[in-house]
Amino acid sequence: MKKIFKRKQWVIGTIIFIMLYFLGAEIAILVNGHREKLAIQTSAQNWGLGFSSEGQPPTGNATKDELKKYDTYYLGDTNKKVIYLTFDAGYENGYTASILDTLKKHKVPATFFLVGNYIKTSPELVKRMVEEGHTVGNHTYTHPDMSHISSMEEFCKELNELEAAYKEVTGTDMVKYYRPPQGKYSVNNLKMAKEMGYKTFFWSLAYVDWYNDKQPSKEEAFKKLIGRIHPGAIVLLHSTSKTNSVILDELLTKWEEMGYTFGTLEELQ
Repeated sequence: MKKIFKRKQWVIGTIIFIMLYFLGAEIAILVNGHREKLAIQTSAQNWGLGFSSEGQPPTGNATKDELKKYDTYYLGDTNKKVIYLTFDAGYENGYTASILDTLKKHKVPATFFLVGNYIKTSPELVKRMVEEGHTVGNHTYTHPDMSHISSMEEFCKELNELEAAYKEVTGTDMVKYYRPPQGKYSVNNLKMAKEMGYKTFFWSLAYVDWYNDKQPSKEEAFKKLIGRIHPGAIVLLHSTSKTNSVILDELLTKWEEMGYTFGTLEELQ
């Protein structure tokens, strides 16, 4: 009877531990007779932000200092009114040329995080990005949920295949900048990216602009992109968005009128 009771205790204890692991909870353990706390974090996470007041930098899932250990960034110098503009593109939707025209007009540098499909189907646009002084970053080859990838071999495959596709089109090596698809990641992912020589970039300002059949209005876009802009912002926009292509000229003008200038991700390292 005692054996059965102990076995039940063991099973219940194991279940509780697993639940705490996936909830990202904190548990207490005994170490050399002393009660200590052990932080248990889920391995898979979604990058998220919390905004407290207009015009001020948000807080992220992790602090700048915590992320910097893994050569990871989401925010620049909050004492300088500099914006770091980035675009994610899983495919070409007919708006990138217009976006590039506007960036050229304002002399604003940007980083485009691309996937394999984009490079294969739109090589001329990729070449244009490079020729006009923009940076092309690695958004993985197939855009998977990278937080579920735990082996170095699989992780490297996603990034290396995109590097190869980029070099085939441009004849040059890709800058080692990485953005996890959908902001899904694990600390192990960040470590693997660093081991590959990559810098990982999240963002401190974005809005829901990626649904083709539910594009935000100009007013909705400006409410977020003007209201929440802040010093040192790494801004994420999607180049697949019709709204972004329409408002970009006015948006850049408004940011400039607010005293902002534009920098490159290279400045954050």
